[in-house]
Amino acid sequence: MINAARILVVDDEPAIHRFLAPALAANGYIVSAVHTGAEAIRRDAVILDLGLPDMDGKDVIAKVRAFSAVPVIVLSARDREAEKIAAFDLGADDYVNKPFGVGELMARLRTALRHHQNRPAEQDVIALGELSIDLPAHRASLAGRELRLTPREFDLLALLARNAGRVLTHQQILNAIWGPAHVHDTQYLRVYIGQLRHKLQDDPAEPRLIRTEPGIGYRLSEE
Repeated sequence: MINAARILVVDDEPAIHRFLAPALAANGYIVSAVHTGAEAIRRDAVILDLGLPDMDGKDVIAKVRAFSAVPVIVLSARDREAEKIAAFDLGADDYVNKPFGVGELMARLRTALRHHQNRPAEQDVIALGELSIDLPAHRASLAGRELRLTPREFDLLALLARNAGRVLTHQQILNAIWGPAHVHDTQYLRVYIGQLRHKLQDDPAEPRLIRTEPGIGYRLSEE
């Protein structure tokens, strides 16, 4: 496996390692396993439990993000929205609750790795399926049809596109687009997301492009 992705599993439960390591290996990944946060900080892609014996997993995310953009997927029994939001705000790429399905975890891992591997330093034009965004020109088109976006709508779409496949929390989006004074204006953000979906012809009942992570934020599909 010359180009196989190397995945680090950080969990203090031996049963998780016994179950997950073979599943990852069977899907073509090179797997390493550790049990503490200190062992995890200077590794490659990470599947991370939050309840570690030496530190909270959120502290591991913060330490990893201080020097690395490698994919971090949280795998945790903590299902409170506040925990998920905190993990995403610190830079986690995704969050999977225990108990979990291997199929779902593998799909989320593939998405995180694809997003990380395909991310250029910066690009003038972002192409995601039929969606094209010209950043310098402040223009966007869908299937060759130019979208009439307000400056704020364009900035919001560009932010989601730069992070396609990754969950952005309400607070991350509001801070980036409207500034720190508006980080709690989630209803304001919902209005803009609704306007964008309308212009993208993205059915709000079953959105294809802008996906909602309930209580957390939004994710722009890479497909």
